[in-house]
Amino acid sequence: MNDRSAGTPALRFLRAQGIAHEVHRYRHEPGTSDFGDEAAAQLTRLVGCDPSAIFKTLVWLVDGRACFAIAPVTGQVAAKRLAAALDGRSAVLADEPTARRISGSTLGAISPIAPRRAVPVVIDVSAHDHDRVFLSAGQRGVEVALAPADLIAATDATVAAIARGSRDS
Repeated sequence: MNDRSAGTPALRFLRAQGIAHEVHRYRHEPGTSDFGDEAAAQLTRLVGCDPSAIFKTLVWLVDGRACFAIAPVTGQVAAKRLAAALDGRSAVLADEPTARRISGSTLGAISPIAPRRAVPVVIDVSAHDHDRVFLSAGQRGVEVALAPADLIAATDATVAAIARGSRDS
């Protein structure tokens, strides 16, 4: 899809950096609170992608410091693994107000690319299983697809086995 009209900070950043990406839009259903399941169902239907290639971005606090954890929507982040990836002792999922303050986005639209505040980013190692991964472009119903290596470079991310059941990196 054409992304010229998309004005999210993430898409502007990708264009400015010349990073190859695709934008995919779907109709977000108001009242939906399981944003990962919604994105997986819509992208699988519209694009035909493997649901394990669709990733979610969550704001976590590791030893009280904010970070983004990027993991497949089909799984869950393992708190101990995330903490270890950042040399921390404990990790907890941030509450909604904290997630909004850190990311500058509402839940279901958090993108690790060009967030309001720069924080460490950890991407699950399973991203390397795909030619491209899908994640929020910073607006509900707008997803960006790009090569895992480009996502890692764009976010200066650490790659680690942070999803439950993920293989070690």
